[in-house]
Amino acid sequence: MAQTRILICNSCSGARDRDAERQAVARALAKAGLAERIELAEHACFNGCQDPVALALQGDGMASYVFSGVDVVADADDIAATCQTYLDSPKGWIEDARPCGRLRLCLRTRIPALQST
Repeated sequence: MAQTRILICNSCSGARDRDAERQAVARALAKAGLAERIELAEHACFNGCQDPVALALQGDGMASYVFSGVDVVADADDIAATCQTYLDSPKGWIEDARPCGRLRLCLRTRIPALQST
């Protein structure tokens, strides 16, 4: 199975409880039946410092996304919905982002999958 992950910036500033963020997203992924399909990880700096918290969504052979201005705990269900929409989209290219809830308003960039030659 291809690997898909959601990465939460662990260097974004502000009053944050990173454990609560991870737990909220893990619960939302489990509730959506995605815990086995989406790896939850942290990574330092997505260069979205002006609008924390940043996160990224990526998968093997899939488009990549970067979001900022995310309230990870409050947006956990929208993060899970975005992951489901991503998995359901051809090569992760989301055409209709309405199922993503508020997260669609936090999108900063979408990069197509790298095509092997």
